[in-house]
Amino acid sequence: QVQLVESGGGLVQAGGSLRLSCVASARTFSSYTMGWFRQAPGKEREFVAAISENGDSISYPVFVSGRFTISRDNAKNTVYLQMNSLKAEDTAVYYCAARSGGPVRTTDTFYHFWGQGTQVTVSS
Repeated sequence: QVQLVESGGGLVQAGGSLRLSCVASARTFSSYTMGWFRQAPGKEREFVAAISENGDSISYPVFVSGRFTISRDNAKNTVYLQMNSLKAEDTAVYYCAARSGGPVRTTDTFYHFWGQGTQVTVSS
């Protein structure tokens, strides 16, 4: 059992930035692949970013287009999502997810533990 708690969401103007944080309760945080997903009302959950246990493998979908950066600090049991140049279409609830002992994955079915989400709203 891993508890994940996201923070850092809020309201921001288009073109602005936010940094999301996700703190994990796991004692072996460095053994987890971590991911970020998002879901807008009426839409399916979509992949945003993922990072391997030691940070040497990272994946983003095309729509990120260099605007987002995922990182992790294993000493703090924390994964981050730095979001720059935000667009209105980035508005969604953002979820942190964890996968134990596996490689980077881009589909939500590979992740076993989920946070409650943090709302990101981008006004245009």
